[in-house]
Amino acid sequence: MITSAAQAMRVIDISVPLRERMPVYPGDPPFEKAVAKSRKRGDAAEVSRLTLGSHAGTHVDVPYHFVEGGADVSAVGPEPFVGRCRVVELAGVPRVDAPDVERLTPVAGERILFKTGNSALWARDDFATDYVYLTAAAARVLAARRVALVGWDYLSVEEFGAADAPAHKTLLAADVMILEGLNLSEVRVGEYFLAALPLAVAEGDGAPARAVLLEGFDAQETP
Repeated sequence: MITSAAQAMRVIDISVPLRERMPVYPGDPPFEKAVAKSRKRGDAAEVSRLTLGSHAGTHVDVPYHFVEGGADVSAVGPEPFVGRCRVVELAGVPRVDAPDVERLTPVAGERILFKTGNSALWARDDFATDYVYLTAAAARVLAARRVALVGWDYLSVEEFGAADAPAHKTLLAADVMILEGLNLSEVRVGEYFLAALPLAVAEGDGAPARAVLLEGFDAQETP
């Protein structure tokens, strides 16, 4: 039987579809889809060959991405990517800095998804280098508060061209997982239930994920 609570729940897809000619971080492999088998060629079924980087579209970053000896995707486990989350909005800023994060009063174990002007960039096919980024100081605040996950609405939390990737390294060294490539353009600020499971790639530095938010869940009963 479907309860009234279940009927009121809404699923919001915040993933970016994988497609050819989609924006990718400069230097990363482009997404390509080719026919491997086809009914038109006499095969029994349709099968595609996919070529993509581990950080294409909506994806997760885990410690192994930047931290020597850090946990890979298959070792992290699903817990950071499933559970209650908070969507916050910082509009009209070129970067998210430490005071911006301090005002959000992050707490240990929290999943925070940042909605910025970046979400509008998904309408473009080319990669935008002037996206909103997270400063190293802001990353230190999030790491010190021991949040579980930081979500970002473009392909990187890092300032484009930043030397030594300080934001990534700060977060991942503190076991703060990163969920990048989100489209939050149609999402209101508030609490949701997040499900963004990455592919369980052995020794994976990152992996694509299908990210959805559940709106209307019981925040008191959901971990």
